[in-house]
Amino acid sequence: MTETIASGPAGSAHVDDQPRPGRWLALAVLVLAVLLVGVDATVLGLATPFLSEDLRPSGTQLLWIGDIYSFVIAGLLVSMGSLGDRIGRKKLLLIGSVGFGAMSVLAAYASSPEMMILARALQGVAGATLMPSTLALIRNLFHDPKERSLAIGIWGAMASAGMAVGPVLGGFLLGHFWWGSVFLINLPVMALLVAVGAKVIPESRNPDPGPWDIPSVLLALVGIVCVVYAIKEAAVEGYRWDIAFAAVIGVLALIVFVRRQLTLESPLLNMKLFHHRGFSGAVLADLLTILGLSGLVFFLSQFLQMVQLRSPLNAGLVELPAAVGAVGAGLAAGWVARRLSVRIVVAGGLAVVGLALAGCTTLHGDTGTAALCIILFVVGVGAGFSFTVTADVILSNVPKEEAGAASAVSETAYELGAALGIALLGSIVTSIYRGFATPLGVPEPVADAARESLGGAFETAGQLPADQGAALVKAAQDSFVIGVDVAAGVGAVVLLAAAGAAWFLLRGQELGSSPVAAAPVAITAEGPEAGFGPGPTTGSGSAAERP
Repeated sequence: MTETIASGPAGSAHVDDQPRPGRWLALAVLVLAVLLVGVDATVLGLATPFLSEDLRPSGTQLLWIGDIYSFVIAGLLVSMGSLGDRIGRKKLLLIGSVGFGAMSVLAAYASSPEMMILARALQGVAGATLMPSTLALIRNLFHDPKERSLAIGIWGAMASAGMAVGPVLGGFLLGHFWWGSVFLINLPVMALLVAVGAKVIPESRNPDPGPWDIPSVLLALVGIVCVVYAIKEAAVEGYRWDIAFAAVIGVLALIVFVRRQLTLESPLLNMKLFHHRGFSGAVLADLLTILGLSGLVFFLSQFLQMVQLRSPLNAGLVELPAAVGAVGAGLAAGWVARRLSVRIVVAGGLAVVGLALAGCTTLHGDTGTAALCIILFVVGVGAGFSFTVTADVILSNVPKEEAGAASAVSETAYELGAALGIALLGSIVTSIYRGFATPLGVPEPVADAARESLGGAFETAGQLPADQGAALVKAAQDSFVIGVDVAAGVGAVVLLAAAGAAWFLLRGQELGSSPVAAAPVAITAEGPEAGFGPGPTTGSGSAAERP
């Protein structure tokens, strides 16, 4: 590899942004982590009934088992992204991968609800290191904008593939093994990632990052966890004083966090990034997209399994076209965006998803498999174009030394969007569902119990005579479908609004445009076996990447 040595501000050596040998092999290793996170995001939902039967958690404990992982990830993403910028993204990725594997074992063999909650929380800590690290390493591996667009497309495609493989793989495992097997599938992937990644992934970090501000870490954790908790609890329990208190604490913590970042010499998150219209527009588009989609994603599995009475494996296969569309669109997104424009691809993709969600307003219990697959494929195509290009825009508009923190902002937008979507759209579905009329002959107290959830309706119906039980289930299913249809309509409006916002905020944006600010970023290859040169080197962004 050709090197040019220059004296930088810190007296460090710099290396030209030449194509790095072995970068595609390194990418292949990085996307293993993305695949794993995608799989893990979907398999737990399928395993919950089996886990509940074995561990006997209370209703509150079951909610925490399902939610604690996303709470912790949301609260730590920005902090972990910034930590990777400081100690090295490769180091953080490998440490997080080992921790994720270890906590997967703990979850698989959990013997009590408390142990499972702890394991999922610790999985969240480890998981918060994976996504920002992988995307930030891609930013530093691929200096050519066209190659980086393709690499991000592959990254996004693997994330979509993981979420699609999760239900199918989970359905197969649950049909042949005990529920803990859905966690143990993480181990071979983690082992391969660590063993190969230690050799082929180059280290990268900010050469002059400043201290890791612990008060900022705590403020971000408290703020985001409290806000996400309040949103999710309000969707289930309504508005209580303790939920409102959590929301106030969260908002105040985030306000103090932002004010602190503006005064620190070395902030955890550079708030000036949001002054760039392309960066802010891409983050906002991601948040609104996930908000609008989350209702469909959250309730689709229940619709397929409890309304159309499909098996978990069959439901997973029905959802597969969404991933197929997302994978194909993600791989082509960079090429298309350069020939059309960023805002046409992002706004057009969001508009397509919005129209597909509008088509979901006609769903009913007899909707055929072909119609469902077409709708989900269109959703996947639109989302694949949008998410891939917004990720590229976010990375293109930040200096390489802040790639981890910027990637974490994007991931945090996903988490907040999901929490808001489930809360807002979930409250719509729940309020409509609970309004179904009591079938003839069914006691009102029994019907009230069935109104708690669609799963509860099935359980309650089993305690009634066959004809009354069937009538209760039918009334509950019809009411649930109406709620899903209305939520899909609201999601469609949100997606079309997001398309309009993207069209305005991303005007003039191009892939590979200059970042907001830049400084030297240290990239080291750890020995000749890494395939990146004969020994440690340091490098900086090219002139094209600096203002």
